[in-house]
Amino acid sequence: MTEGLRFVAGDLAHPAVRDLLQFHLDAANANSPPGFVHALNLRGLTDPAVTFWSVWSGDALVGMGALKRFDAGHGEIKSMRVAPGHERRGIGQAILDHLLDAARAAGLTRVSLETGGNDAFAAARALYERNGFAPCGGFGDYVPGEFTRLYTRVV
Repeated sequence: MTEGLRFVAGDLAHPAVRDLLQFHLDAANANSPPGFVHALNLRGLTDPAVTFWSVWSGDALVGMGALKRFDAGHGEIKSMRVAPGHERRGIGQAILDHLLDAARAAGLTRVSLETGGNDAFAAARALYERNGFAPCGGFGDYVPGEFTRLYTRVV
């Protein structure tokens, strides 16, 4: 399923992309207590420090992901999501690989991320851990908490 994936930068106007982004935000809010959702909305994804990609297989939107630059050497993976119906086909791995490649190409030496701490986020945490992300004590404005898990890795 991952052969022929197209990564399109900055594709935030497409209705399917906006629908997936809304799905992502709704799911985050449904699975996290109020005040613990750090996913970027449409406005956050247009921040100049953020590069966003939609991911397509033919005409089907299969995922999305973003990379936010903190400083010259440190970035954060944001809003990574596989579209419903496309899970467990290697797309999440392909998106993560693309984001890590983009981080290296941008000269970043470390990438961090925040994800949820409950069972709804278990598959995401397993993906990150399989790819060398290790729990960390905090980064940016994030601090460890009961409902969040923070990870980092060298790229």
